[in-house]
Amino acid sequence: MTGNFRWLLVLAVTMAAGGPGVASGEIPATSGPAKGSLVIMGGGGPDRKFPEIFAKFVELAGGKKARLVIVPTAAPGEAPRSGAARFARDELGVAGAVVLHTRDRAVADSEEFVKPLRAATGVWFSGGRQWRLTKAYGGTRTEREFHAVLARGGAIGGSSAGATIQGSFLARGDTGGNTIMIGDVQRGFGFLRNAAIDQHLIARGRERDLLQVLEDPERRMRPEFRRADLLGIGIDEDVALVVRGAACEVIGKDGGAVLIYDPRKWTPETPDEKKWITVRTGGRYDLKRRRVVESPPEAAP
Repeated sequence: MTGNFRWLLVLAVTMAAGGPGVASGEIPATSGPAKGSLVIMGGGGPDRKFPEIFAKFVELAGGKKARLVIVPTAAPGEAPRSGAARFARDELGVAGAVVLHTRDRAVADSEEFVKPLRAATGVWFSGGRQWRLTKAYGGTRTEREFHAVLARGGAIGGSSAGATIQGSFLARGDTGGNTIMIGDVQRGFGFLRNAAIDQHLIARGRERDLLQVLEDPERRMRPEFRRADLLGIGIDEDVALVVRGAACEVIGKDGGAVLIYDPRKWTPETPDEKKWITVRTGGRYDLKRRRVVESPPEAAP
């Protein structure tokens, strides 16, 4: 049995056993975790909002008392580095911040490897290529412990590849290149269920790219993802979406944007440029109702 086939088989068994997929015939709901919080950052950019956004993640994970696990596995190489743990310790005063990495699935499925996750209140995924995360951890004990952090009320965050991995469908997951929207690795970790997430959106001119996922003209998407019901979420650089249950809020740079793509609202006549809505920094979105939440009027003086 080849290595690639083995890990694909593990993922298939996980889905059948009730992983982030949905049962056949069930109409899937798009939702964040029932407990805990997500911080989904569209990548770093010239506005340098990483410190502000990462600080929000640390706050949600417990502040200075947080116990953080930083996962740099999306980056290339056998020993990828991340400055997030050092930043947490040196700039935010978090004493408990460790780096966790392997590319060996047997190691990822071991009790010894997941020990830091058992005590963690927050997990942060650094950037790179998102398929590396699925190949290393998908369907293993490590992935289950990621979900357990949320079940305990903790926080999960990530930037760039660390944003996309949080969706149930893995956009740009092809091992051959990041311009292929529906690739050979299609499963994310599903912290945000029934969603496909893209990043570096406006900065790299990617506004139309999620349409390739949600329309899938070549029919490459596996049927368990229910393409017509997926919610597309595109996040620009220096911007993040903070998710608690069905409630989302955009944070980051002034005038930053998160684009929301809802194919349930399209008709055959809908032009491409009308297939998304824009939620700006400070704006809110309801995942359950799939609509922007209007800000309450200011109280009269």
